[in-house]
Amino acid sequence: MEKSKPYGTVLLKAAKIMDYLADNPNKPLQDISRATEMTNPTTLKILETLLLIGYVSRDKNKNYRLGSKIIRYANQYFDQIDLVELTLPYLEKLQKSIDETIHLGVLVDNEIIYVNKLEPKYQTIRMSSKVGITRPLYSSAMGKAVLAEFNETEYANYLESTPLVPHTEHTITNSLKLDAELQKIRSTGIAFDDEEMEKDIYCIGASLKKGDQIIGAFSVSLPKYRLTADFKNQIIRAVAETKDELEQALIH
Repeated sequence: MEKSKPYGTVLLKAAKIMDYLADNPNKPLQDISRATEMTNPTTLKILETLLLIGYVSRDKNKNYRLGSKIIRYANQYFDQIDLVELTLPYLEKLQKSIDETIHLGVLVDNEIIYVNKLEPKYQTIRMSSKVGITRPLYSSAMGKAVLAEFNETEYANYLESTPLVPHTEHTITNSLKLDAELQKIRSTGIAFDDEEMEKDIYCIGASLKKGDQIIGAFSVSLPKYRLTADFKNQIIRAVAETKDELEQALIH
């Protein structure tokens, strides 16, 4: 069977340069070219592109190193790992008391990305969600919990850049209705997704803050047929308690 060829050989060459600079910062063009076995013109062209997008920086002596954008991505990754580890015992406690799917998410580019998922122990029907997928802010419980923490300018910019398209017949696509819901979330600290992202799925979530900084959010998700009025109130109390415990833990 013929082995498939990778797409984008320039990307592979760029990766070689970045791998080299990760271990050997502040190197001139000639050293990078020699180490990566590329000609000077080819190396320079790729470095110029990497400079343009912030993946590489260059000092006054024309030495190169990894750029601020790559460092920021790395910091975000480690922040997410730290958050997963810190929140895990609290979310496991929540999952044990509720026995439904628990999600942990962080805000990335005006979306929520799932960074952890705890499965129920005794339920046969489970969520299809996976770590790494994203959800819009306006139509998910975690997203709305985070959106409620935006200041006026941030929220106005979000609405301007994000069309409120329907994912189900229950998705909120009217900005005035979304405003009203966010006001409720600000007063209670609890957000809901009532079949707005997926049909027959109900989610109850809350944001996580450290001081004025939005750290992430978490939610309980379940098939709506399992949601009685009493169980809903139980989940709301458990989510509110977990939010308080986690935000105390984030301070210390």
